[in-house]
Amino acid sequence: MTFSPELETKFAKMLQSYPPGRERSAVVPMLIYAQDETGYVTDELVEEVARRCGVTSLQVHEVVGYYSMLYRKPRGKYHVQVCTNISCLLVGGEELYHHAEKKLGIGNKQVTADGLFSLEEVECMGACSWAPAIEINYDFHHAVTPEKFDALIDALQKKHS
Repeated sequence: MTFSPELETKFAKMLQSYPPGRERSAVVPMLIYAQDETGYVTDELVEEVARRCGVTSLQVHEVVGYYSMLYRKPRGKYHVQVCTNISCLLVGGEELYHHAEKKLGIGNKQVTADGLFSLEEVECMGACSWAPAIEINYDFHHAVTPEKFDALIDALQKKHS
């Protein structure tokens, strides 16, 4: 499997940063960076990361199964995560999540027909003081109201119309 030259450089630097025999420590970051480039974790990607890190494919599959931020199916171009853990829940996180479902027309871990958005209900984002919180790809948004959510989604849709 080949990756962009930038990602190949990042992987090479990453593997060199671990002591000899500890390359297995790169499994999680490699999976995350590769997923960002490929869109999701494929069997081919698992095999490649296993080969580069000197572990078995089964060990990489176990990692993928454990971490919720690794995806076996394609996500939308914009992956929307809405926190519904206790702090967010107490100030409207659950209502915000249901609003997101209606606005996007999809449920948890689903993708819009155009592939533009995916939605996921998540646990804690570590933003309890600024609840309710959402993340769109790697951009965090705090104190999100349904109106603020709609404005964020409308702006992203406008970029692609």
